[in-house]
Amino acid sequence: MTGAAEKWQFWIDRGGTFTDIVARRPDGTLASAKLLSDNPQHYDDAALAGIRRFLGLAAGAPLPAGRIAAIKMGTTVATNALLERHGERCVLVITRGFADALRIATQNRPRLFDLDIRLPSLLYERVIEVDERLAADGVVLRPLDLAAARRGLQAAYDTGIRAAAIVLMHGYAWPDHEQALAGLCRDIGFTQVSTGHQVSPLMKLVGRGDTTVVDAYLSPLLRRYIDRLSRAAGASVRLLFMQSNGGLTEAHHFQGKNAILSGPAGGVIGAIRTAARAGFEKIIGFDMGGTSTDVCHYNAARNNGELERVFESRVAGVRLRAPMMHIHTVAAGGGSILSFDGARFRVGPASAGARPGPLAYRAGGPLTVTDANLLLGRIDPASFPAVFGPEGDQPLDAGAVTEAFDELARQIGQIGPQASQAARTPAEIADGFLAVAIENMARAIKKISVQRGHDLAEHTLVCFGGAGGQHACRLADALGMSRIMIHPLAGVL
Repeated sequence: MTGAAEKWQFWIDRGGTFTDIVARRPDGTLASAKLLSDNPQHYDDAALAGIRRFLGLAAGAPLPAGRIAAIKMGTTVATNALLERHGERCVLVITRGFADALRIATQNRPRLFDLDIRLPSLLYERVIEVDERLAADGVVLRPLDLAAARRGLQAAYDTGIRAAAIVLMHGYAWPDHEQALAGLCRDIGFTQVSTGHQVSPLMKLVGRGDTTVVDAYLSPLLRRYIDRLSRAAGASVRLLFMQSNGGLTEAHHFQGKNAILSGPAGGVIGAIRTAARAGFEKIIGFDMGGTSTDVCHYNAARNNGELERVFESRVAGVRLRAPMMHIHTVAAGGGSILSFDGARFRVGPASAGARPGPLAYRAGGPLTVTDANLLLGRIDPASFPAVFGPEGDQPLDAGAVTEAFDELARQIGQIGPQASQAARTPAEIADGFLAVAIENMARAIKKISVQRGHDLAEHTLVCFGGAGGQHACRLADALGMSRIMIHPLAGVL
């Protein structure tokens, strides 16, 4: 029988733009690869396509389970679904009288002086109020009316909804009614049933309810993705996923509420471990990918080296009560779209992603941060993965980028009589966009460091991610940091 040491191991991060793969061969040597996360002309799934390439298999061929020991993966599938509101259709089941509790929420106003307050869209599309009520000590104040609940749930099921989030008053301590409703949902045919007492068994209806809804909204999407990977890998291959709290879990235990920071959390662990080997104890993690930038703080001397985590957080306008790594994310990645509104340069928050991607990706995309770096010579097309064009084998298109910046310079020169505008060269414009991006990233790092009482001068900037090295020195200058660490495998850390 082949031992684990004689098999391949794969570590994969499926990002919004690129999927990074690190493979450990049976002889112990490492290899890495990058593939566009979304490239349906050439493959259905980037992770599986990358594994097949390492193993020398044809496209679509089944994976040989006897040659693979484990696949460990971080994914942004859940994060992207939450950002784009592409999760499962969901119904909220809640105690009568509290239908609007999650919409009203805590009434916090982070932007106190805004006159036009726009609330984020809700994840659930229908609410079913259930006749039931338990006191805080478990006394039944109103019995559960299962017959009425069945009528409401059946009506929701008949509209095509297959996910249910059940959150009842005091259900975290007295789950009998939630359990009865969950059984009813499964009898009707709901394929995803999330209950508050299992997802977030804690006090406070709003936090518990929001987290339960997120779980019901995202878990079916993750389950479909995991099932596809599991079928391709086979039952004998161990498939593990990174959770938002920085720990790995078996695929069948991976749920929506723990998947939001699945990808970035792996980067934090990698940054801390590699920095420790190099002798750096105080670090700022700077992970710049194709879609976003994730930053974190770590001090080995504090809390016995415990990772910094938060229990309550807000992601894409959604409140979550689950342990997560303390990571701050800003929409400033290599694919962040550059625009000029007639008065100022803007970078993001919209991203070109993997499709169409930056203009240089030969798919008709917009100008992005990657294109600005290409124009300024910070990216060498010969060193960039040649995965573009109709056949997926062409390098970056530097000519198209030059033409686009020339045209942008002409447009800016026509706005207003100022000679300074007319004299701007394409290189100066590209550099101006990068200055805006650097400021956005510097502000994010200050939020998790300076604003929490940490002196950046004492820290090392641990730079990784596909786009991190292009901006490390300029970012360090903006922050007053004198040390930068870039690991040899920083692009896939």
